[in-house]
Amino acid sequence: MNIVQPAPASLSPELIARFRAIVGDKYGVTDAAEIAPYVTEERNLYVGHSPLVLRPGSTDEVVAICKLATETRTALVPQGGNTGLVGGQTPHHGEVVLSLRRMDKIRDVDTQSNTMTVEAGAVLQTLQQRASDVDRLFPLSLGAEGSCTIGGNLSTNAGGTGALAYGVARAMALGLEVVLADGRVLNTLSKLKKDNTGYNLHNLFIGAEGTLGVITAATLKLFPKPRGVATAFVGLTSAEAALKLLEISQNEAAGSLTSFELLAEICVDFCVKHGPAIRDPLAQRYPWYVLMEVSSSRDDARATLEAILERGVEHGIVDDAVIAENLTQRTAFWKLREVISPAQKPEGGSIKHDVSVPVAAVPAFIEAANAAVVKLIPGSRPVPFGHLGDGNIHYNVSQPVGGSKEEFLARWHEVNAVVFDIVLKMGGSISAEHGIGVMKRDELPEVKDKVAIEVMRGIKALLDPLNIMNPGKVL
Repeated sequence: MNIVQPAPASLSPELIARFRAIVGDKYGVTDAAEIAPYVTEERNLYVGHSPLVLRPGSTDEVVAICKLATETRTALVPQGGNTGLVGGQTPHHGEVVLSLRRMDKIRDVDTQSNTMTVEAGAVLQTLQQRASDVDRLFPLSLGAEGSCTIGGNLSTNAGGTGALAYGVARAMALGLEVVLADGRVLNTLSKLKKDNTGYNLHNLFIGAEGTLGVITAATLKLFPKPRGVATAFVGLTSAEAALKLLEISQNEAAGSLTSFELLAEICVDFCVKHGPAIRDPLAQRYPWYVLMEVSSSRDDARATLEAILERGVEHGIVDDAVIAENLTQRTAFWKLREVISPAQKPEGGSIKHDVSVPVAAVPAFIEAANAAVVKLIPGSRPVPFGHLGDGNIHYNVSQPVGGSKEEFLARWHEVNAVVFDIVLKMGGSISAEHGIGVMKRDELPEVKDKVAIEVMRGIKALLDPLNIMNPGKVL
């Protein structure tokens, strides 16, 4: 099925004025300097261009924008906090940017239903704090949580460090409010845990990266706030040992194991070298590390964590470990994890992968990928880290020391090809939590079931026949 291409992106002054009238001149941005932050992303990997950024303040304004866009065949790029990593939020061809940041209201908090209904522009950290204020937990947690928005989190089906226990963004949404391309509002906002009335339509838009409609609000699940949290930083000799420790941890802690992050030694090296006020929590270096956390509704989290580590030592798996004694130490452990990506920048070019394989295959994947990448580019430095508990590894590769950054990054797709080949042979996915965007768009038809691609294109054609919603992304 062919997807209709939108009209050329050039907008007449008259049409720009019509769009600006919907949101008010103050929120219809045309100044190039003010537009610049909306058309570049944090890694400067993608730089787009746009004649207009619209910042609506209500669902009604989004409706009016979509109706006018359909009338005039004007392509739109919905955008949240602009923290995406695959180019999905960037206007590559001069599309109008539809920024949802002003729509940041928390419409309702219901502690009896354990739900929170919020607008798409609400910052993730704000939602975490609002839940905490009413003695609840909203467990979605990302490195960019201070600037990313819930609409973007849902549009990319974000994962994060809490996915092991609570699932990814999709698992936390009970319903959505979505403005379709033609301006109709699909309202599935609901506090119901059970609603078996036909197709689960809101899930179509979670992970669709704004290609099917504009998420304007969501009803989210809240959880009991843990009474005890215990965090450990563990040194190990191998990724296989980390996998064995995960098994022990899940058996001992059951559902109270909330995070289990794997870090290669090079990650700690980079963080200590380049991170602000970062130090190694352990007295000596180890080939691998695990950052793990147990959260409990009772005050037994530390006892559970100690029991896990004791069993790890007994089995010869754990070489060294330290448990955070206070919030300052716990924050320091997590800070080290959070600065891994920025700490790679001073080391030169970095080729990124956000992949997943079956949990049991993670050590074998890393070993095979390391060998393949170093063979392809001698001297390249694999930097694997990520969420071992759900098989999601951020397999990054830093350039050879002293090499040319430009020459290294020019081989991005070659490196992707060898890594993706290993991922697919192991039954994995080339995109675990960052989405497809434009970065992986061309690879998607090669790795996705052909019927699935046909169905996706059919849904796109049905909901967005003029292809004005984030055209060129995903499909």
